[in-house]
Amino acid sequence: MDILYTALGLGLLTGFHCIGMCGPIAIALPLNKRTWGTRIFSALWYNIGRTITYAGLGFVFGILGAGFSLAGFQKWISIIMGIFMIATVAFPKINHVLYRGTGDSKFMNSIKKQLAKYFQQASYKSLFITGLLNGLLPCGMVYMALAGAIGVGSLQGAVLFMILFGLGTIPMMFLLSMIGNFATIKLKHIVNKIIPFVVVIVGALFILRGLELGIKFISPPAKKLEIHKGMMMHKSDSASTMNMDMKNSM
Repeated sequence: MDILYTALGLGLLTGFHCIGMCGPIAIALPLNKRTWGTRIFSALWYNIGRTITYAGLGFVFGILGAGFSLAGFQKWISIIMGIFMIATVAFPKINHVLYRGTGDSKFMNSIKKQLAKYFQQASYKSLFITGLLNGLLPCGMVYMALAGAIGVGSLQGAVLFMILFGLGTIPMMFLLSMIGNFATIKLKHIVNKIIPFVVVIVGALFILRGLELGIKFISPPAKKLEIHKGMMMHKSDSASTMNMDMKNSM
């Protein structure tokens, strides 16, 4: 559960980071501006679209994480994902490599063309699709969130992780759509300095989670799972013994 809280916190800080990255898109959105109600509804449709895309990405990468978990590698994946997060802060070029690898692909170019197409329309449908497509654009913070989703080790947990991450980004993106680029350069600078520390903290949490040190809420031991399995096996053996006794008595 602590990991899910970090997803929401990461999303909230990412919202500030988005001021410089996705902010221009949010500010330039062709909202329905007839009334404040339609304007708010338009911005919500866009942000709901983004969050749904993040949930879909969580599903895809959650399958990968769940597969590792079933294979018995879940704790190692959690540690590796944590190390990866910290490495991206220590070596920023990793993010640049990831960005170039995805940003210049044919798939991403087609996404950008579709974005330009729907950006010319002001309907709720087009804003929703714009949000869906925007969620696919390359972003270092989304990569961090996906690393966290893999580290969760379950399909449901990964989807929930990405949904909470998406919800965390909504307040800032929503405000940008409503009142424009209100954040000062100084505030952006402060947030950009804080984000690396948050990424390192999240990475450290995943490493501690994988180490299973027995720290409550942070690094729970694996013994609970083993005890549970042992109890289930004991119940199964007891049931088998009872069935054998009943057959013998008959």
